[in-house]
Amino acid sequence: MQPSTMLTSVPKIAIVTDSTSDLDPEMIREFEIEVLPLHIVYPDREYLDRVNISPNEVYDNMVNEVPTTSLPSPAEIANLFGQLRDRHVTHILAMHISSGLSGTYETVCQVAQEFKEMVINVLDSKSLSMGLGFPVREAARQLRRSTDFQSVIKAAKDVSERTRIYFVLSTLDYLKRGGRIGYVSGTLGELLNIKPIITVNSEGKYITFAKVRGRDQSLNKLFDILKESTQEDHYNVAIVHGGAEQEARNLWQKAHQLPNIDELLFNQISPVMGVHTGPGLVGIIISPVLVPQA
Repeated sequence: MQPSTMLTSVPKIAIVTDSTSDLDPEMIREFEIEVLPLHIVYPDREYLDRVNISPNEVYDNMVNEVPTTSLPSPAEIANLFGQLRDRHVTHILAMHISSGLSGTYETVCQVAQEFKEMVINVLDSKSLSMGLGFPVREAARQLRRSTDFQSVIKAAKDVSERTRIYFVLSTLDYLKRGGRIGYVSGTLGELLNIKPIITVNSEGKYITFAKVRGRDQSLNKLFDILKESTQEDHYNVAIVHGGAEQEARNLWQKAHQLPNIDELLFNQISPVMGVHTGPGLVGIIISPVLVPQA
């Protein structure tokens, strides 16, 4: 979405993302990033992602109830933009979960059109988790270096286009149930204990990157991908999990052996994403370390 240019002598810029970015609360506070929470919906109650429900609460109750999810409402998005306008923000960079996995991006685009007094640029990350979080954080870092809005947008785009995400699941049942299976196929493979390594394609939809037999081999394959992907240049890496902390910790410890990782983070995915993956997700997000723009 490319808004018309707005003339202002000293722009005041805000950065907005959503709760699937998996940014650590300290990072959100440090860089003053605004976060729109998605919703977790049960038949008789509703929660705000990462606000009043934790991932473990979702997993622990999945035997009894599997909730659905929904995106932020237009009213919630408009309320945030209105607050930013009242704080004299002139420019907003909003970057969100892949449009191939959620309607959040499209809804934010629609609401943004109502705020013509601000320049609002909405980016589709074509990713999720720290595949979204890393470019959002890089944009926030660039904003500290420069108030040039286009350089902030460029920082987000540059990192987003070069960030890769790979993960394994205990079962594909939850992706199927939530309609997020994308181009991943594996019903027969699951019967044979074949585990797909899943990534996202240029459309921001899930695809199978590789297939291995068994849980242990799938986790070993993740480490091999991480090792091969970081042989040249320097990278920031996040090891993430959904209800599989010990396995993810083991991978995180092994990742410390690799020489070209500048920053190694450990995150649990948001409750909303956990609804669609089920317990047992382990993933890696590999993001380039860029030379700061002037």
